[in-house]
Amino acid sequence: MGIKSFQGVRKNQQPTEDIPFKVSDFMTKDLITFRPEQSMEEVVDSLINHKISGGPVVNDKNELIGIISEGDCIKHISDSRYYNMPMEDDRIENCMVKNVETIDGDMNIFDAANKFLNDKRRRFPIVKDGKLVGQISQKDILKATIKMKSQNWKKNH
Repeated sequence: MGIKSFQGVRKNQQPTEDIPFKVSDFMTKDLITFRPEQSMEEVVDSLINHKISGGPVVNDKNELIGIISEGDCIKHISDSRYYNMPMEDDRIENCMVKNVETIDGDMNIFDAANKFLNDKRRRFPIVKDGKLVGQISQKDILKATIKMKSQNWKKNH
């Protein structure tokens, strides 16, 4: 028979579920957004200049209406060349993903991590009262785990 050791709950240890690590604690609030009337060339320039892989598309009321990504841009460039269409004639609204999945800013960071794994997405916008308020990325989840480790996980010193 193997050795079973149970030391019980440690004093002063807070259960993980009670840790106030919500998506809204780690989401990016200062976002680079796009407008549906912008050209694809403007998007490509912005993605390169800001070193981002995509961003939300909003209307004049800051309501989320789509997402545009590097992949969408590459598809547009490929289609433009294949069909011999000028690239500057196309607007974001014709190339963006319109059926955008969002997550709740109050979602626990662990649940968000599982959502990233299950849905195979790089980012999720956060909408509150119909308005875009932020975005959470896989990198934001990693930053959250580093912060949690410094506060709650045992350090190896």
